[in-house]
Amino acid sequence: MSFGQQFLDQVDASAQDFTFPFLDHGFYYAVDVRLHVYRDEKHWAVVFETVGFNPKARSVTDALTGYGVRGGSQLNRVENIADLIDDDENYIGGVPIRVRGRDLPVQASPGEYFAEVVRELVPEHRDLLLADESELRALIPPDLPEILRLEAWHHPDVLVERPSREETFQLIAKVLDSGNAHDYRPSQAPNTHWSNWPESGNA
Repeated sequence: MSFGQQFLDQVDASAQDFTFPFLDHGFYYAVDVRLHVYRDEKHWAVVFETVGFNPKARSVTDALTGYGVRGGSQLNRVENIADLIDDDENYIGGVPIRVRGRDLPVQASPGEYFAEVVRELVPEHRDLLLADESELRALIPPDLPEILRLEAWHHPDVLVERPSREETFQLIAKVLDSGNAHDYRPSQAPNTHWSNWPESGNA
């Protein structure tokens, strides 16, 4: 079976098992995403990153979901969240957000919902919220090259459509088969920005 077909079969099975990245997941507010494609002549892997705020767990995590590899990981991002939010998950104001040991200044007003505060970090600090190379290589063999990285793409609503029928993933499958990143030429506009998934966090 080709690399591309293996990928398509795996994402469909993942969607059936409710382990596929749901950008409108009811338990967390979507913040940001990234997608990585790795391949050589013998192996392949695809890793989705989904950053979100989970109010029930009172955490901001980058969830890494891998295909072609075993497992994934949940990377905690905000290290001082207990000092930042009140009982209603609103920002208390005046306290920087600590990410990877760095205190990031916040312009948000007291009382702003914390998911919105984290989203405001993205334009300047998104690389701190998303995985670095060492975190990715905890899942991916060090000698497996990354051939494609997507900062945005058209993502399916898997409650109504199988991932394998989505143009994005059909093109990723083509790249996995050919090894040529130029085979990724989507016609659909990206929809992975959090504003396109208003049901996220509304469980």
